Amino acid sequence: RAPKSLRTEGRTLSPDQARHFLETLKGHRNEALFALMLSTGLRRGEALGLMWTDLDREAAVIRVARQLKREGRALVTSDTKTFRSRRAVNVPEMMMVTLLEHEIFQLSERERRGTLWIDTGFIFTTSRGTPIDPRNFYRDFRKICDEAGLGHWHPHELRHSAASLMLAQGVKLHVVSQVLGHSSIRMTSDVYGHLLEPDRQEAATAMGAMLWDAIDGDLG
Repeated sequence: RAPKSLRTEGRTLSPDQARHFLETLKGHRNEALFALMLSTGLRRGEALGLMWTDLDREAAVIRVARQLKREGRALVTSDTKTFRSRRAVNVPEMMMVTLLEHEIFQLSERERRGTLWIDTGFIFTTSRGTPIDPRNFYRDFRKICDEAGLGHWHPHELRHSAASLMLAQGVKLHVVSQVLGHSSIRMTSDVYGHLLEPDRQEAATAMGAMLWDAIDGDLG
């Protein structure tokens, strides 16, 4: 059998770039959408497919149950990518504030539109209440990146950035794998294992101290 090729990650935003991206988003119509993807690592289709019924406001948890995608000329929802993609994701406190502010904005927009508003139940919608077309999402994302002076980035790199930043903050690999909804922890390790080198060195140092430093001390 031919050897399996390792999955490779895309570029990731540095902590400074990520914070600058969030600053640039402030006041933007899709601020909550892009900020949620960066802070939780949701896939584009998963984020666009979220409904208000998926949000547990008291627990600050979002349940990922579907994805939105384009098939031909229609926007459709379907099951998530894999079984493990159906998951509960805890939302950072400030991100939860942003989501609730987004909800207030959507309600005011709904009132202004009146009978022209189409109630679909999605968290992220157009100004008419309809789901956001992934193609329009991509154009909007590119515009934000240009405004932030980041150059050309792909939306999926928000997901890579989320995973890399979690690992950099010391979140364990198996937890990151669960948050991302990967089919296995091996997949997460294949893509992001190189970021765990400091942890591996910490393990080696700890074992060295326990097994050999104690011996040296006894000899002394």
